[in-house]
Parts: sequence; C-alpha cells; structure tokens
Amino acid sequence: VIMTEDEKEAEKILAGGAGTDQPLVLGSKEFIPGFEDQLVGTKAGDEKQVTVTFPENYQAAHLAGKEATFDVTVKEVAKPGALEINDETAKNLGLESLERLREIVRGQIENQFGSMTRQKVKRQLLDQLDAAYSFEAPSKLVEAEFNNIWAQVNRDLEAAGRTFADEETTEEEARAEYMRLAERRVRLGLVLAEIGEKAGVTVSDDELQRGLFEQVRRFPANQQQEAFEFYRSNPEAINSLRAPMFEEKVVDYLLGQISVEDVKVSKEELMADDEEAESASKAKPAKKASSKKAEAKAGEAAGEAEEPKKKAAPKKKAAKDAE
Repeated sequence: VIMTEDEKEAEKILAGGAGTDQPLVLGSKEFIPGFEDQLVGTKAGDEKQVTVTFPENYQAAHLAGKEATFDVTVKEVAKPGALEINDETAKNLGLESLERLREIVRGQIENQFGSMTRQKVKRQLLDQLDAAYSFEAPSKLVEAEFNNIWAQVNRDLEAAGRTFADEETTEEEARAEYMRLAERRVRLGLVLAEIGEKAGVTVSDDELQRGLFEQVRRFPANQQQEAFEFYRSNPEAINSLRAPMFEEKVVDYLLGQISVEDVKVSKEELMADDEEAESASKAKPAKKASSKKAEAKAGEAAGEAEEPKKKAAPKKKAAKDAE
C-alpha cells in the first residue's frame, strides 16, 4: 500500500490515539467533541463505532474538519461511589495512617492559601506603587512588552478556537486595553528595579541555581535533564528565571518597610479576587531597549510586574488589570 505523506501523518496521529484499557470519564470533554456523547448508555461488552469530526482548529491542519471513525469496545462501566476516609485509605496512598494523611492535606491547603494571600498582598502593593509613580514609560520597552502580551493573547485565542467577538470585544479595544497593561508593567518594572538597586537587592548564583532546580522539577521526569540543559545553555532563559526572583525579593524588602495588617477573610473572599487576577502564563520579559542600568533591569522585571488574565482574550472588564 502506498500512502501520501499526509496519510502517513494521519495514521501516526490516529494510531497514537488508540489504546487498550483507556479510561474515559463521560462529561470530561477530554476527547474529540462528540466522542463521549456517543458512548452514553453503553454497557460492558458493547462494541460501537464512534464517528466524530476533528475541530477546525485541530493541531494537525490536514485533519482539521475531517471525519474519523473509531471502533470502541466497552470493557467496564463504573460510577463514583462514597469515599471512606480511614487508615486503609491512607495505606492505599502509601501513607502509614489517617493522621499522617490529614497532616499532608492540611499542609497542602495551608501552602495553597498562603500563596493566594501572598499574591493578594503583592497585587495591593503594586497597585499602591502604580498610584504613587506616574511617568511616561520608555516607548521601546512598552512596545516590546505589548508584543509579548499580544502574542500570548492570540495564541490563547487560536488554541481555544475563539475570536475577539466571542469575548465581547473588538481587536481595537483589546489592543488599547493590553497597551495600557504593557505600560503599567513596564512602569512598575522600572520602579521595582530602582527600589531594588537602591536597597542593594540582588539574586545570588546560589539562589538562581535553586530557582533553576525548582523550575526543572515542574517538567515530567523524562524531560528534566533536557530542560536543565536548555536553561544552562541559554542565557536568556536563565534571565527569565532571575527576573521574577529579583522582583519577589524587592517585594519582600518593601513589605519589611511598611506596616501590614492581617485581616481574616473567608475562603470565598480570598479566592474571589485571586480568580480574576490569576495569570495564564508568564510573558517573557521585554528585551532591553536601553543601555541604562535601571532600564536594563526593568526590562527583565517588567514582564513579572503584572500579568495578563487567564482568559483567552480580554473582555471589556479586563481593563481593571491595567488601571
């Protein structure tokens, strides 16, 4: 049988989607749209052909919008049951007792809430700095930062298969909002760089090394060595780690210089603002467009001073991040 290159690629992709004893949770929407719906009502032992159409924005362009049929054998059907939390549950998780399980879960919750609190305090601090310092940010830095943000917005839109109209805005309005965000980020980056320089804040090689290991540990085990080599051989990638570390140290310095009042809030109150402020991903720092020391440092830190929202593209209310 002679196949074209596209057919070979299709076979490879479809073969990669085949599997034995593959779990599928109905309603999870983890498979191609329409796949799960056709399995509703099946029982163990049923054999069924599932015909679906690949999304128009599918990663393999030559399969986008194409129809495919999968032969499915239902081996087992299960439903969620009541979970009993006891010593046996803990042992099944590799722990010695229920008390140890509770300690671990308690620690994870405390860390999670602590991180949320830190981000809330940091955002309030940045808002205060933004209100206190008003000046025109260097246009080249703003342009570079905007380009980073705008590229991420368009990647998110493409991945989600959405348009600006779907997000109840226009490209022109979105550009204006994200330009304001870029200006804020660069301006705060310059302010933080100046404060950090005057306070003697630095990121040591040991701190950078620890940050590198923490970043590498986020990769799957079989990719960690490759990721480590990438960072070690790529100065720009290393600088992308240094910038947020420098910023966090400056924030720590500022928090040590001011009076911070603890306020008890509910979990819902804590998470409400956090969900709105949470970023999708960290944009890379703007390239340094000036030889001045302060602007060079700001170019590294500006990308971490304020981040885009988690949405694929901004709705009109997204301007809150830039105000």
